[in-house]
Amino acid sequence: MRNSRAFINGKIFTSDDNNPYAESMIVENGMIKWVGKTKDIPDDDFDVTDLQGRCVLPGFIDAHMHAGMLAEQSGQISCLPPLIHSIEELSDSIKKLRREQGQGKWIRGWGYDEGKMEERRLINRYDLDEACNDSPIAITRTCAHIMMVNSVALKLAGIDRNTPDPQGGRIDRDENGEPVGILRENAKELVSSIIPVMSDEEMDAAVLAVGELLSSQGITSATDMGSLEGKDHYDSFIKASAAGFRQRMALYYIWDFFGDKPEYVSDRIKKSRDGRISAAGLKLLADGSVSGRTAWMDIPYLGSDEDCGMPVCTDELLDSAIDFCRENKCQLSVHAMGTRAIERIVERVGKEDSWTADCVPFARVEHVTEPSEKAIDIAAEKGIMFVTQPNFLYAEIESYIRNLGIHRLRRTYPVRHMLQKGVKLAFSTDAPATAWAVPSDPLPCIKFAVTRCAYDGTDCGRDEAVDIETAVKLYTRFSAEAAGFEKVGQLRKGFHADFIVLDRDIMTETPENIDEIKVLETYINGEAVYIRK
Repeated sequence: MRNSRAFINGKIFTSDDNNPYAESMIVENGMIKWVGKTKDIPDDDFDVTDLQGRCVLPGFIDAHMHAGMLAEQSGQISCLPPLIHSIEELSDSIKKLRREQGQGKWIRGWGYDEGKMEERRLINRYDLDEACNDSPIAITRTCAHIMMVNSVALKLAGIDRNTPDPQGGRIDRDENGEPVGILRENAKELVSSIIPVMSDEEMDAAVLAVGELLSSQGITSATDMGSLEGKDHYDSFIKASAAGFRQRMALYYIWDFFGDKPEYVSDRIKKSRDGRISAAGLKLLADGSVSGRTAWMDIPYLGSDEDCGMPVCTDELLDSAIDFCRENKCQLSVHAMGTRAIERIVERVGKEDSWTADCVPFARVEHVTEPSEKAIDIAAEKGIMFVTQPNFLYAEIESYIRNLGIHRLRRTYPVRHMLQKGVKLAFSTDAPATAWAVPSDPLPCIKFAVTRCAYDGTDCGRDEAVDIETAVKLYTRFSAEAAGFEKVGQLRKGFHADFIVLDRDIMTETPENIDEIKVLETYINGEAVYIRK
């Protein structure tokens, strides 16, 4: 049955270089049939929606987020402003949750950023014990690479002064060798592996709620870059999709957890390759975070002569992941923030020829904080995609100043330079692994990309700012390419009618006010999935 509608009299930015601006478009059966000026609209029988001059963009595409983790965090304490500004306020929230749910149940929190706390330090077991000493507590730092736990959680995990640091991880200790409740990188798994998971019903409902959140933010396609606790969210997304979850989703499996069951992942990839919910490939962690001082740098962190972070991936694991992705014609995604980690991954992957279809990058490097010129050149030559997050510097400026210093941080995330060198690049949020109250919101990312100014006004290197058109394309067209989404990210004939309507023109808005723009309507396949009330 034919379903045709014309959207007329708008200011449409298409992300299509051959036809960047239009006024009207015709949508038929969920696909774009025509795009152009209102005066040139073809004669036909269709319903009409008058956009009344409002700004229209392709739907945002988040090429690197953890949608499953966002769902899991429902019911947890958000350790971020404007709710929490100090350890004392977090302690009050812990006590409140303990009263509500009773003794013995896990108390969890996410988004902790010591740079935003009055005390300017990580919370430890002794702080948490004062808040609650009869139930286990696990608070995840904003980067998701550090977990802070109380004595009950340490005891349940069997962690004491005799517990060795695991490969690729560290247990912080006091001067007497006693664990202080701060677990870095792979050491987190000692506790995360014993935390009870949500029931299937709870997770399904939480995923549906995440879909509604994304729709309200204009996000029409997104990713689940894997659970740092080794969970598989595929079934939850499939069930949520049947119940009304509308976004296209690309899921990635963290190889640390699934390397011993390659047939399982291969089956997921084969059965979902052409589905709206698809298993896109593998994810590896090559290092940690800048804010946690675990990203593997070539220059020591500020205040140290030798602390350059750490690698957290073995050569054997990397080689096995490459072999799997080549055999299964799927993507390899590698988290690498520090210079050494980025160069190591790009050099190794750059020895390979592409194993995926031409429109899908065979390899992605995530975050890319301080890339060397050598790494940039290899990525440009080999077509390795870089997926970065403007909101890191925007929202976590305190940690970057503390760990890198103001002059060094201005050279990080060199977006303009990488584009000039021919690197394929895309934007995303890494939600919820960043210190922002609503971490999946694309607009603070775009604001930072065009201003290079942090939320507190800090100049983060304006030479690396890009124009607004480029920023939007990096969040739509090129993000679609990064995650292998076909026929989305542009408003052009033959593409899915995934688009958003804004309350003001982002192309002419004062850059400093971009984060105040509101999404009025979100459409997926030509159908309204969100209308702002």
